[in-house]
Amino acid sequence: MSFFNNLKHPDFWQNFLKVAVPFFVIVTFFSLALNSWRDIFAGDFTKVAETNFTDGKWQVFFGYKIVFSALYGLYITNKNIKK
Repeated sequence: MSFFNNLKHPDFWQNFLKVAVPFFVIVTFFSLALNSWRDIFAGDFTKVAETNFTDGKWQVFFGYKIVFSALYGLYITNKNIKK
């Protein structure tokens, strides 16, 4: 089946969410750990928020992760859909 036919498959979007949402959460936590691990372990969550989320930084922080998670979810779901 082609990708566009798979999009019409009844279970495609449920399976997509089962892949994309956990992947998004894992990538977000991993990214926070890499970007601000010293501040996280020091308990300075104000500094974590300032580094990653203030002044519009949250748009970039979450934007790439949402796009990447959606593409990954589409790829994996399309690959694993029953033919």
